[in-house]
Amino acid sequence: MDSTIDALKQDVFERNLNEPEYHQAVAEVLDSLGPVLEQHPEYLDHDIIHRLCEPERQIIFRVPWRDDRGQVHINRGYRVEFNSALGPYKGGLRFHPSVNLGIVKFLGFEQIFKNALTGLPIGGGKGGANFDPRGRSDTEIMAFCQSFMTELYRHIGEYTDVPAGDIGVGTREIGYLFGQYKRITNRFEAGAFTGKGLNWGGSLVRTEATGYGTIYFAREQLGTMGETLDGKRVSISGAGNVALYAIEKAQALGARVVTASDSSGCVYDPDGIDLELLKQVKEIERGRIRDYADRRGPRVEFHARITDVWDVPTDIALPCATQNELDGQSARALINNGVKVVAEGANMPCTPEAAQLLRAAKHVLFGPAKAVNSGGVATSALEMQQNASRDSWDFAYTESRLEEIMVSVHERVRATASRYGDPNDYVLGANIAAFTKVVDAMIAQGLV
Repeated sequence: MDSTIDALKQDVFERNLNEPEYHQAVAEVLDSLGPVLEQHPEYLDHDIIHRLCEPERQIIFRVPWRDDRGQVHINRGYRVEFNSALGPYKGGLRFHPSVNLGIVKFLGFEQIFKNALTGLPIGGGKGGANFDPRGRSDTEIMAFCQSFMTELYRHIGEYTDVPAGDIGVGTREIGYLFGQYKRITNRFEAGAFTGKGLNWGGSLVRTEATGYGTIYFAREQLGTMGETLDGKRVSISGAGNVALYAIEKAQALGARVVTASDSSGCVYDPDGIDLELLKQVKEIERGRIRDYADRRGPRVEFHARITDVWDVPTDIALPCATQNELDGQSARALINNGVKVVAEGANMPCTPEAAQLLRAAKHVLFGPAKAVNSGGVATSALEMQQNASRDSWDFAYTESRLEEIMVSVHERVRATASRYGDPNDYVLGANIAAFTKVVDAMIAQGLV
């Protein structure tokens, strides 16, 4: 079976040259499928893996816009509609200079499995542009979003493809995008987007959902050891949406979060991160993590080397920044310092070497992103449900639904891992549970 999987991987790599992030995502899934393919060789008869790895549609387009000085800029926009076997394509838009087709495909491929694990009727897709919103005025960001949507609008809709936010795309950007979509289509189709403002169709808890969901999943991992979050030391990377709300929920459940980071460096706060100060610096002032250290006090350490975030003794490590941020050296440091749980709050934040080391460590439970951070898209689906029923749920009820979903994701992953191998191998369990759900639907729907 290993040779069959290797041949499938090689074929995918050759068909998608110079896309290392996508290759990494495909390899991580395919390398887990040996046990299920041995028990169900019929999956190979349908050439299902080639079909699964080939997007249903890839859209690339020009985005021209004019800045406040009158200078014209040209960016490149993307939307990869990867798989609709379970429902309309669902996945965020990322505005960041690093965005290219390979990164969008990696994110879209991961989204297929993440969405399947939620148990909700949504397919997988992703999009974005190589536009950098940092330092741009609201007027410039609106100009870009309107130009971007002038092309994308023809490809999306509540029953077709439902974008949301991601890095560089928050409620402000979603508002501009939705406004242009509404203007062009002459429809207030609230279900065509998620992450909307609360007073025009958005859902409570959506902002907090990915961070909260990450903590709920880590809590369930600890529960398999008979432990709770109370009194645990937690290391978190990032200082964006996911990290901030992971800090909030972890501290609410009794943990002490001692680190945070951004692209300029990281801080170690032995007394526990002051969340209100961090939100003030990052969300209101749009400052840098060093500003937090300068204002917090002399006990807080600032480190220019971002990976130092993983060098402190910790019980739980939550990489919540970006892809491939936690490498093999950092994984060894975590293992040597006695970490018990590593849960990926960001998308594919561990390098293949790091993931392999963490999975092999006997005292570590490693949770992959497609399971751990699925709370964000799960709550997006709950937003779609509220839009479809012209309803609005309160915070407590929506959070309870999120918590139920994350508990069920953990149970599904662990049960599948136990059925096909080791119950503690969350990567195996997540990949096989999602794979079987998606490909069974694909087979049932014929050769499309």
